[in-house]
Amino acid sequence: SRSVYTSGKASSAAGLTAAVQRDQDTGEYCIEAGALMLADNGICCIDEFDKMDPNDQVAIHEAMEQQTISITKAGIQATLNARASILAAANPIYGRYDRTKTLKANVALSAPILSR
Repeated sequence: SRSVYTSGKASSAAGLTAAVQRDQDTGEYCIEAGALMLADNGICCIDEFDKMDPNDQVAIHEAMEQQTISITKAGIQATLNARASILAAANPIYGRYDRTKTLKANVALSAPILSR
């Protein structure tokens, strides 16, 4: 079983999903796996999820919902497996979790992320 740890504060959308990069030797474009692809059939642990840029959070919606990552860049079009469970840790908004409030009121995460 595979497991991958990453920090949400330092992760970009490409680092979590996949990126297209040019090979130094051949000059051809290739796909570089991100944390969710590397954790395929395993678990991806994302710390400081609340500190992640909202645009980067949106990038993992497909992986959380469809278990795939679609990429269309530099003439490469691919749908890649990302069948990973995601365990995300987030800090409460005011430093302490208030049990009298809902999860949404305690952490600064969007409704689509919370529903997945």
